[in-house]
Amino acid sequence: MYRIRDPKASLHFYTEVLGMKLLDEYHNEDAKFSLFFVGYESDHTKGISRFSREGVLELTHNHGTESDPEFKGYSTGNSDGQGYGHIAVIVDDLEAAVKRFDDYKVKFIKRPEDGRMKHIAFIVDPDGYRVEILASHDI
Repeated sequence: MYRIRDPKASLHFYTEVLGMKLLDEYHNEDAKFSLFFVGYESDHTKGISRFSREGVLELTHNHGTESDPEFKGYSTGNSDGQGYGHIAVIVDDLEAAVKRFDDYKVKFIKRPEDGRMKHIAFIVDPDGYRVEILASHDI
């Protein structure tokens, strides 16, 4: 689960930029939070509940953070160098994926041509969570 500041920006990133589908959502107005479940859809997963599939990412929005100028953001788990690191998304064509991210003006932490590991890229979502991108033929 990732805590997100702005569901509109995060849903755009995960559905439009990364190509996931919004599988389900839940809104609790009394407790002032919303849950959005995203993941990849295939012929084998169509119609399957979010609780019965693999690889579902839960995005949790606490209402009001998107418009609070005092909100400092959530910890992405990377600032202390311990524990959580990132999720990984496997693509068929890394070069095409990088072009797509450039078209969407996605922020890169590492482009494939940077450093020794030429077969991966790292991008960040609107809240700063890291996403590793690697080609299926490299795994």
